[in-house]
Amino acid sequence: MLQRMSGVFIGALFGTIFVVANAHDPLNPAVGIALRVLAVLTFAGLLALALRAGRRGEPAVTDAEAAQADWFRGKFAFVVGAEVVLLIGGNLALRAAGAPQETAVAWIALIVGLHFVALMAVWKRRSIAVPGIALTALGVTGLGMAATSAVAWVPFVSGVLSGVALLGGCAYAIAHTYRATVRS
Repeated sequence: MLQRMSGVFIGALFGTIFVVANAHDPLNPAVGIALRVLAVLTFAGLLALALRAGRRGEPAVTDAEAAQADWFRGKFAFVVGAEVVLLIGGNLALRAAGAPQETAVAWIALIVGLHFVALMAVWKRRSIAVPGIALTALGVTGLGMAATSAVAWVPFVSGVLSGVALLGGCAYAIAHTYRATVRS
C-alpha cells in the first residue's frame, strides 16, 4: 500500500501545483486565490485521510497487488524517462517554433496525461486512465486554444482543470484505500 500511496501523493502534489501555478489572469484575482486555497486544503485533506487509513492497518493484499509489489522500477522507469524527454524536448520545440508561452502548460498536461495512460497498461490499474485521459484532452484543448484569441485561458483549461482532475483522481484512490481498511 505504501508504494501505491506514494504515487497518489505525487499525483496530488502535482495536481496542487497545477492549480497554484495557473490560477491567475484572466481569472478574477479573488477566484484565483480561492482556487489556490481550495487546492492546498484538498491536498492537506487527502494527506490526512491517507495517514488515517495507514493507521487503520493495511488492507488485504490481492494477488494482482502482490504481483505489482515493485511499481516503480522497470517499465515505470522507462515511461517516466520518456515523459521527461518529451516534456523538455516538446517545450523546446514549441519555443523554437514561436508558440505562445501558454502552450507550455498545455504541453505538460498532454504529456503527463499520456504518461498516466501508459502507466495504466504497466500497472494494470484502469482507475488511472480517467485522470490520464482527462489531462490528455485538456492538454490537446489548450494547444488548440493557443492558436486562437482564447490563448489567455490556456493556463486555466490545461493547468487549473488538470490540477482538479489529478486531485479528484487521487481523492478517489485514497477514499477507495480508506474504505478497504475499514472493511479489513
